Amino acid sequence: MNVRSTFTPLLLAGLLSGANAGAADIVRYKQPGSDFPIALAVEVPAGTKLVFVSGGGAAIVDKSANPASPTAYGDTRTQALSTLQQIEANLKSMKLEMKDVVKMTVFLVGDPAMGGNIDFAGFMDSYRKFFGGPEHPELPARSTVKVAGLANPGWLIEIEVVAAAK
Repeated sequence: MNVRSTFTPLLLAGLLSGANAGAADIVRYKQPGSDFPIALAVEVPAGTKLVFVSGGGAAIVDKSANPASPTAYGDTRTQALSTLQQIEANLKSMKLEMKDVVKMTVFLVGDPAMGGNIDFAGFMDSYRKFFGGPEHPELPARSTVKVAGLANPGWLIEIEVVAAAK
């Protein structure tokens, strides 16, 4: 191997590693003409750490209730707050924060107390405590889906997220 063929890969490796040092930031595109607290899209540059957090649901709030019933976990608002708090704690254990969430998928079950309709307003009330306020302007891209049921029959909500950080 000659000096030139050894030098070229080393130079290229050095240039590429230097390119990551000044890598672009995560870009969150706003919904045009809307103040709804989700991003239209989130652009994550190469070299960014991505963490895929498995779906999780609420903690039991009424230990006297049947653990297979929504009564044990509360209404959608209560379950959403509990679920988001658990996500926040899980992210913190990985040295991440809610502001690092770039994608969220929310699965909502129809609430029997609401005639089988989802309580979207209840979910949004808890969601806004973490996303969209002046103290937490970073918005994730998000999908919200009504589902027939979840693995835990008492859950009215399950949320999974993707977080990104440098």
